[in-house]
Amino acid sequence: MGKFGKWIGAGLGWTFGGALGAIIGFAFGSFIDISGEDILSHERKTTTGDFIVSLLTLIAGVMKADGRVLKSELDYVKAYFVQVFGRDTALEAVRMLKNILEQEIPLREVCMQVKQRMDYSSRLQLVHFLFGIANADGQIDKSELRTIEEICGYLGIAAADIESTKNMFVKSSGWAYKILEIDPGASDEEVKKAYRMMAVKHHPDKVSYLGEDIKRQADEKFKRINEAYETIKKERGIK
Repeated sequence: MGKFGKWIGAGLGWTFGGALGAIIGFAFGSFIDISGEDILSHERKTTTGDFIVSLLTLIAGVMKADGRVLKSELDYVKAYFVQVFGRDTALEAVRMLKNILEQEIPLREVCMQVKQRMDYSSRLQLVHFLFGIANADGQIDKSELRTIEEICGYLGIAAADIESTKNMFVKSSGWAYKILEIDPGASDEEVKKAYRMMAVKHHPDKVSYLGEDIKRQADEKFKRINEAYETIKKERGIK
């Protein structure tokens, strides 16, 4: 059993209930052998397995947004997962994703379950992954963006955090300010304060319990926050 299988087989807690449980129960039936003891796990803390299963299910929801799933989209997802988790894990994840795609995804119910069980920092990291995968082909389709924003609403993600994360991938006018969640008219002190607040909110240690692979992506997000801050400092001559 590879790393992905170990995440799932030994690390599932709350995802075996509710809407997610119905979806992944089918996926497991054709994907991996899991003992009854694992399936009946009663742990409630979010695990790496819970996070990955939630991510794959939400990815499936985004991919089905326009009513069709293209091979090219699966290729983009696989390439993204290879980059983040390595080839073997990516191949296993895509196999499971294909099984999830065969089902209807009740987005609201799935998201409400995730919101109830997963802390805000981890939900923010889920959203970061969704934007990254949607942008894997160099652009985010309008239907994908609408679905991600719908997911964010169900997950209870603040509007400023949605805009901030989106601009980490697709830079619009004033992108650096949007990433720091401030107005371009903010004072230098307000810029510094905003950066400190964002550094606390998105510190990689907040998701370190989910494992090194996911923490590494949180590090990348942290770098984009620093990039935004350095851009504003350079523009304003802030020392």
